[in-house]
Amino acid sequence: MRIISINVNGIHDAAAKGLFDWLDNQNADVICLQDTRASNDEVEKLALQLDDFFCFANSAEQLEQGGVAILTRTPPKAIITSLGFLNGDYQGRFIQADFDKVSIASLLFPSGQPNVEAMAEKAKFMQELMPFLDKQRRKRRDYIYSSSTYIAHQKIDVKFWRDAQQDVGFLPEERAWMDEVIRGMGYVDALREVNRESDQFSWWPTSDDTQALNLGWRFDYQLLTPGLKRTVRNARLFRNVRFSEHAPLQVDYEWTLSM
Repeated sequence: MRIISINVNGIHDAAAKGLFDWLDNQNADVICLQDTRASNDEVEKLALQLDDFFCFANSAEQLEQGGVAILTRTPPKAIITSLGFLNGDYQGRFIQADFDKVSIASLLFPSGQPNVEAMAEKAKFMQELMPFLDKQRRKRRDYIYSSSTYIAHQKIDVKFWRDAQQDVGFLPEERAWMDEVIRGMGYVDALREVNRESDQFSWWPTSDDTQALNLGWRFDYQLLTPGLKRTVRNARLFRNVRFSEHAPLQVDYEWTLSM
């Protein structure tokens, strides 16, 4: 099973830059999109560019921000769009497809930018998401959360980590939250399970120079419940394709989807 996830920063712009042409050649089984900034109908119409995929979207109440989607070759048993708390639901931050024994979700965090109020919203989202993730890992099925977190977890996940310690996205409280999810709860960071190399980044500021010089941050993850740890076979970030500020993340699993 191959899952590709990407924060598109607006699906219309990403499509105009060739996103769907690229996806059509990647042999993915599931595609998870974050920050679509479009209505469900618009997302589903654009997804028709890909053959043999079912598309499910969850838009934000304010379309210019948020929105997530899942495209899958295997029809799911159920689609869930609620995290169970207001700060997660009205902005279209979550969609989950349930299959036999495994669920795959697309999850978008608030960025925490550009001001104190935005960071407070992000902190509240993280606080409310924690018990949800704790509850999920205790269930008798496994979960894959394709997540655009806007958090770089470790020093290796930021090019100049010493200079970034007071920046949103690498604050001590954000990194501590990731520590609790990964080390405390046992969730697995799929990329780091098979790829420990440095300079593995998924986001660059808007300047072209930052991407050319790879002065980036790793904000995008596939987070797995512990039962899937040994199924991860390969993982990579596509630095050299540019559909948004974020790189696509591809993970291959020793798993076959079924209804």
